[in-house]
Order: sequence, then C-alpha cells, then structure tokens
Amino acid sequence: MADADDLLDYEDEEQTEQNATETSAVAEPKKGVKGTYVSIHSSGFRDFLLKPEILRAIIDCGFEHPSEVQHECIPQAVLGMDILCQAKSGMGKTAVFVLATLQQLEPTENVVYVLVMCHTRELAFQISKEYERFSKYMPTIKVGVFFGGLPITKDEELLKNNCPHIVVGTPGRILALVRSKKLNLKHLKHFILDECDKMLELLDMRRDVQEIYRNTPHGKQVMMFSATLSKDIRPVCKKFMQDPMEVYVDDEAKLTLHGLQQHYVKLKENEKNKKLFELLDVLEFNQVVIFVKSVQRCVALAQLLTEQNFPAIGIHQVCPKKKDCHVINSSRISKSVFW
Repeated sequence: MADADDLLDYEDEEQTEQNATETSAVAEPKKGVKGTYVSIHSSGFRDFLLKPEILRAIIDCGFEHPSEVQHECIPQAVLGMDILCQAKSGMGKTAVFVLATLQQLEPTENVVYVLVMCHTRELAFQISKEYERFSKYMPTIKVGVFFGGLPITKDEELLKNNCPHIVVGTPGRILALVRSKKLNLKHLKHFILDECDKMLELLDMRRDVQEIYRNTPHGKQVMMFSATLSKDIRPVCKKFMQDPMEVYVDDEAKLTLHGLQQHYVKLKENEKNKKLFELLDVLEFNQVVIFVKSVQRCVALAQLLTEQNFPAIGIHQVCPKKKDCHVINSSRISKSVFW
C-alpha cells in the first residue's frame, strides 16, 4: 500500500466516529418494517423523479422496481453526493451510476462530463452498452469506450472529431490519452470507479488512477462501487471523496445471490467430457459459459463441443479483442460451469 500522503490533496483527517455513525445508520433496519423488501417493492423508479427519457428506457428494459442498492443509492447519487458502495453482483450497481449521471447530464458542448473506469476491457465494453441502453431516448448523448489492445489512433480521432460526453475505459488507455493531451478532463463532473478494489489494491493501477484523478476538477462527484470491498481498502477509496455516503454489505452470507444454485461433482480427468455432455443434454438453458484453466483446454473443449453439435465459441487471451467484445455483446448467459 502506498503512503497516505501520496494519495490525494484532500484533507486527511479521519472522521472515524462520524463515519461509524453514518455507516450504522445506513445499516440499521427501519422500525415497523419487516425485512428489507417491503419498502423497496412499494416504490418504483418513478419515485426517483428521473427524466422521462430515462424512465422510458427503463420500462423498455423491463425493470419495474429498484433493487436494494438502487433504492439506497440513487436518490443521493442524483443529487451529486459522493458514493462508496459495496453490494453483491447482480444487484444493479452499474445502473446506479449510469442512471444518476444521465439524470444530471446536460451537455451543452462536445466535452467529457463523465469518466467511468474499470479494470478490464470486457467490463468497460459492457458498461458502455449500459449507457447506450439507458440513453436510447437521449439522442444528443454520446458515449465512447477506450481500452488497450486496439490502435490508440482511432481513440484519438474520436476524441478530436466527435468527442463523447461519457467516456468509459481502463486506466492504462485513459492515462495514455490524458498524457498525450488528447483527452481533456477539465470539464469533468463525474468520476466513477467500478470494481474499485481491483484498481486501488494494485499499486501500479492505483498510480494510474491517481494521475488521472489529478487532471480532473476539484468540484466533481466521485462514486466507487465493488462487490468485495475490504476494510483495508475503504480508507483508500475515501481519500478520493468528500464526505461520501457509504453502503456496505459486510455479511458474507448476503454476498450470495438469491436464486443461484451451485452444485459440485467430483470426477476423474477422463470422466469430465462425458459428464459435461450429459449435463448439457439434461439441463434447460439459453446459453452457458464454461470456465477452464488454460488456453489449450479452452480451444480443445470448444472444438469438441462443436463436433458434438453444441455451438461453441472459445474466448481466451489470444483471441482478437474485437471478437471478445462481439461475443460479450451478443451473449446473455444463463448458466456457468467451472471445468
């Protein structure tokens, strides 16, 4: 971990007692309400007073009621408050910052107002698609996604000729564009880290994030989200923020997704393929993702599945980046298998 003095220029005074009080206030259940779902499901996205264009897009996506984390965070996020949030995967953390920033966005010129960073190109691509999905009735909003593995000249041309209002990317590529003066962040209003622990725990990536951060205005909204946020990394996150609203899910049991069934089968190596085919024949699914331990195994299994009349595509580190993104964009996974 780097020294605290190396992080940022915000005041370093730790308001331990105040933060503890705020955290306990957030976690304390409301009196007179049984469980946590009554208050959530009695409200809808209309209660957030979102723009009509955003509400239309939400309805098109089939969403009716906000999740617990959305119910907690969106009302404060749309007001411009800094947010530090830990919530399990599948609870709609991405929608929190996508809806909150779109609600506040009033683009008057071709400059970058929103910067979202994450640790992988696949996640960056997915987030950019979420912005496009929820801004479908906001034709003036432009979204750009930038990550490594593709020519940087195309990114520079886009920023010069058709600068997006919302930039999504990985720290390495974003920093390269900032250093080359191709990406101007002086008008930035929203600074967001998704899976923030992945970026701030690694010192090299944290330094990239810090340098990018220092090229942004002081008076901006900062939001950070993660499925796993250790107590050691929380103070680091708050160095980037000013009096943030904190939402934590500390109970490990709560980090398990409801409705997710997990099964384990112990097999010998030479029995795996036969059992996999049996499962694929019996299970009902739309699409399946199978995780393996090596590129060679990925290639061999994809070929074997295709030969057995199971349409399959292998995704691994040797694949062209455009192919990865095309597959991710067209996939809606219903089942996962670790093989």
